[in-house]
Amino acid sequence: MPLFALYTQDLNPFGNAYLSTAVAALPVLVLFYLLVGRRWLASWAGAAGSAVAILIAWLVYKMPLEQASWSFVHGAVFGLLPIGWTVFAAMLLYNVTVETGQFAVIRRSIGGLSGDARVQAVLIGFAFGAFMEGAAGAGSPVAICGAMLVGLGVPPFRAAVLCLIANTSPVCYGGLGVPILTLGSVTGIDAATVSVMCGHQLPILSCLVPLYMVKCMCSWRDTLAIWPALLVGGGSFAVFQYFFATMHVWIPGLFLWPLTDIGGGLFSLVTLALFLKFVWKPRDEWRFPVEEPGAIATPVGHGPHDPHAEAAVADAKRLLDSSFRNPHAEIPLTVGSVAKAWSPFLVMAVFLAVSGYIRGEENRRVLPDGTKAETLEFAGVKTTYKVEVPTLHQQVERADRLLPKGAVGLARTETAVFKFPWVTAPGTPVFVAALVSMLFLRMDGRQVAGVFRKTAVQMKVPIPTIALMLGLSYVTKYAGIDATLGVAFAETGVLYPFFAAMLGWLGVFLTGTDAGSNALFGSLQKITATEVYGAHAAGALSNLTLDQAQVLICTANSTGGVMGKMIDAQSICVATAGTNQLGKEADIFKAVIWHSVFLACVVGALTALQAFVPPFTRMVPHP
Repeated sequence: MPLFALYTQDLNPFGNAYLSTAVAALPVLVLFYLLVGRRWLASWAGAAGSAVAILIAWLVYKMPLEQASWSFVHGAVFGLLPIGWTVFAAMLLYNVTVETGQFAVIRRSIGGLSGDARVQAVLIGFAFGAFMEGAAGAGSPVAICGAMLVGLGVPPFRAAVLCLIANTSPVCYGGLGVPILTLGSVTGIDAATVSVMCGHQLPILSCLVPLYMVKCMCSWRDTLAIWPALLVGGGSFAVFQYFFATMHVWIPGLFLWPLTDIGGGLFSLVTLALFLKFVWKPRDEWRFPVEEPGAIATPVGHGPHDPHAEAAVADAKRLLDSSFRNPHAEIPLTVGSVAKAWSPFLVMAVFLAVSGYIRGEENRRVLPDGTKAETLEFAGVKTTYKVEVPTLHQQVERADRLLPKGAVGLARTETAVFKFPWVTAPGTPVFVAALVSMLFLRMDGRQVAGVFRKTAVQMKVPIPTIALMLGLSYVTKYAGIDATLGVAFAETGVLYPFFAAMLGWLGVFLTGTDAGSNALFGSLQKITATEVYGAHAAGALSNLTLDQAQVLICTANSTGGVMGKMIDAQSICVATAGTNQLGKEADIFKAVIWHSVFLACVVGALTALQAFVPPFTRMVPHP
């Protein structure tokens, strides 16, 4: 018997489609105004957008206030556990390597692999940047890699631009796959399936980005002069990215996709290093001129004075100070010291593999009624705990337009169950790896306390932002607000697969993260995909099933969104801090905006090909 009144979604509460759509867009418009117009911190803007969404759900869509509030709580809690937990653990492990001097060894070992600026850009900006994105994220690839390139002689302004371009194709798997986990949460599509779709798009971009990045440094002639390095660097990362993103398809139960960036970046570094040492070297070492007009650094302290920029710059300065002023920076580079420096990440890979195996066992366990258990139990302790959300679970009836034909009973209602896979959530094995690394690297109590304190400070903005964005998303999802927008977007018809990527691009520009964009627009993308498919299943989309169309369109939000990473406020501020270019934010934005638009259009075109044109349609997985 229901514990609360059943709420039925109404996609047109005003009886006027234009007015209903305009009101449904208010939470996003408020978010946009506060982030871009007023330059609020993303967390504060997210809180304001969530408040507007709750009020619209209650006063306009007639959703009971208690249900709207629990919708927000449901999303926010998921943003903390397991998403925030994963982000925290990844940054903690990274900080362990910084505090113990191991990151300085990693940095120096990479910086000495080649004297050619073009090859250095591929090694550091792309391959090492991908590794940093997977291991830590939160702006660290742009800050650290930008500073490394400046130290090797790349003009500061150019270094910032190059690292912003490079930090694109790896972003979907940033912070151990947090954007994909988030997209899976808001859409109900298994994150492993989203990973497969990403694995059928991103490797193509991973081959393109190094070429594109180097072309931004020099002429076509100088770019093509190092085509072997571009092929090996980008190609090795793309191959690894494909196999790790899709490995659970080839080896059932082996879920290693959260390691895609970390393993891919490391594999690309090693492969390219061996290639340069034993097979090929550039005929002439290419370097930037000693002085380049427009590349003179602005002194630190002359940057923007809005809270969002200051927070991003503060995080970048903490990263740089700890990385480049480490008292252990002159540890001799030997095989043993380099292996020790990488050991925390190797330990993490082992624990993640064990976690992936446990997840596979969870999925294989079937209950007597034929459903998947999704949990194991040891000595009375479960690997996954589930809690039905009060007033919400099976108490929200979807609008008739969103239902499959013939849906009855529970098939008409939304589930609202909070799942906490505390063992298999990526954050847990990474956190354990951080603890093991602390012991192995012999950190004392003061260092351990300092690392935890530093990580907490670094995460004081990103984690609340993720939680608030997911809270906003869940309110719009359960109230039907995003469905109103989805019906409107469906009017673009067969062009929508292209615009799906552009919507994700806009979401990253707004929120500053691919995870934030997925939280904001993921559910909307799924609804729009359903609407578009219903109108064109017999024609343009006849080569896909509805489930495939939903997977493709939702994934495009993330893969298209990564191209917006180079123009969001936080990335640009971190880039200027890392390269000592504070005050040149507007110049850097102008330098990368058209690169961002072009690459987002490439993703949109690829999505359209996979939606309409055989054999590209065969690249879309079945859920």
